[in-house]
Amino acid sequence: MSSLLKEDMEKKLFKPKGQTLYEFIETKSKSKERFYLCASVAKGQEVLISLVKHYRACLDERYEVVEMWFLKELKFIDGKEPDTDNPHFDMMFEEVCNVEAYSCASKYAFARSLIKLNTLHTKRDIKVLNFDSSYIEDGVIWSSNNGDCLVLMRICFYASNLLCLSLCPIP
Repeated sequence: MSSLLKEDMEKKLFKPKGQTLYEFIETKSKSKERFYLCASVAKGQEVLISLVKHYRACLDERYEVVEMWFLKELKFIDGKEPDTDNPHFDMMFEEVCNVEAYSCASKYAFARSLIKLNTLHTKRDIKVLNFDSSYIEDGVIWSSNNGDCLVLMRICFYASNLLCLSLCPIP
């Protein structure tokens, strides 16, 4: 579902503006409307962070940029509480932007993508506060966008090994 949504959003909103959608997460809102926090790269290698509203008009899916910032203007990203499963985080531009992701995992995925985009395009220091560094830092397991899947695969591999070992008779 998310790959279809990403493809649709990119086709209808980002490509016409000469941008490539790199990452997006769904955010929670008090209204019934759906919002996404998106990171995109423009043709001039400018990285943009957008808050996009998703709505339906008749049978057509529509997307509208509600707010937009440049990654180069991001002063810090604050994960609030690194020791709890907390989907809230702040991004500091000229003003603080409070975000509630749908999950803690999506919060970390978005933070990792901003760090990677910053390394590739902006090459400046962004303070990363109150995130568990083992899930943020660019390590072997987190070097791809599929880092969460790799961790899950590794856990399943260890669990299956334990199961096999427990079923083996001890001589």
